[in-house]
Amino acid sequence: MRYDLYVVTSSELSCGRQTLEVVRQALAGGATVIQLREKNWTARALVEVGREIRKLTREAGAGFIVNDRLDVALAVEADGVHLGQDDLPASIARRLLGPGRILGVSVGSVEEAWDAQAAGADYLGVGPIFATGSKADAGQPVGPELISTLKRVVSIPLVAIGGINRENAAGVVAAGADGVAVISAVVSARDVRAAAAELLSVVEAAKEGRKIR
Repeated sequence: MRYDLYVVTSSELSCGRQTLEVVRQALAGGATVIQLREKNWTARALVEVGREIRKLTREAGAGFIVNDRLDVALAVEADGVHLGQDDLPASIARRLLGPGRILGVSVGSVEEAWDAQAAGADYLGVGPIFATGSKADAGQPVGPELISTLKRVVSIPLVAIGGINRENAAGVVAAGADGVAVISAVVSARDVRAAAAELLSVVEAAKEGRKIR
């Protein structure tokens, strides 16, 4: 899976637009992964919208991850599930998912990263890198320095999240991130497609710059 531009949904931050329309525009702008994250939705609503996102991501050749809800991820045939530190333990999720689906785990320290990798995580969501208002439970910023540290101690991809936008994304990728996960930088943008395209361009340029160095 390409983690370059990982867009996380939030109906509360989408400026009154429907989640599916935001997803369509984000994919049109080049989003490489969509995560369905709607904490206040019922399971039924998550499944109904998730099925449509599955169709859209398949058409676009993008990945599809469901936040927290392993049951929903399986029901809609998502590529995988993303779990926080207070969610279902990663080792149990790995067993239930089986080898064919992706498991992402949120981490904010070296110890959490080691544990997640050992439990079978396929990638790590590292953050919050910067202060963010998009997630009330995000915690204190860890800075791009944690990305650089984790790059040396784990072998799975690192997706940076938390306060990332077009101004600071390049520095995060330069620190070693395999991709950036964003919420408001895309879903709250006046032009979702343009915002996604611009962020993807920044990430790709930063990756090229990393190769040159």
